[in-house]
Amino acid sequence: MNKAILYPKAYFNSVIDITIEFLEQNKIKGLILDVDNTLIDYNKNMLVGLDKWIEKIKQSNIKLYILSNSNKKEKVANVANKLQIEYSYFAKKPFKFGFNKVKEILNLDSENIAVIGDQIFTDVIGANRSQMFSILVKPINEKDIWVTKIKRPIENSIIKKYLEKEEKNKRCI
Repeated sequence: MNKAILYPKAYFNSVIDITIEFLEQNKIKGLILDVDNTLIDYNKNMLVGLDKWIEKIKQSNIKLYILSNSNKKEKVANVANKLQIEYSYFAKKPFKFGFNKVKEILNLDSENIAVIGDQIFTDVIGANRSQMFSILVKPINEKDIWVTKIKRPIENSIIKKYLEKEEKNKRCI
């Protein structure tokens, strides 16, 4: 497997740390957002400051869409309705069909769409395979469903290598 598919194009502490300027510099006109541990924590509490960040994104005419692997429609719908964003649940990321469906809905080219999520094996790989701009964020908290808990140590070692590579690239400039 090509290791580049595992690395995000950008890495942030939180979704609300992603600026309009950063998105504009990277020609991003649409965002696909993950829900669990990206927008809400394990207890379904919304990230503090998220509503204001979403409003800024909307005011900048950047399109938004929620794409979640959760099979709990009500949970995803509640978040989407509070933020007034269209959504799909049980998306089966990293498979490309969910990302391609959203691309059609947003009516944008892949290179103008960023995918924001907290997991490499779903969000980053799915975005990279779909030729979209992948943005990895730190999980809101450490509590995860069991299947994600199994993957986190592997993802953490990939993130460590990614950050070391980024630091090395900065020193070479």
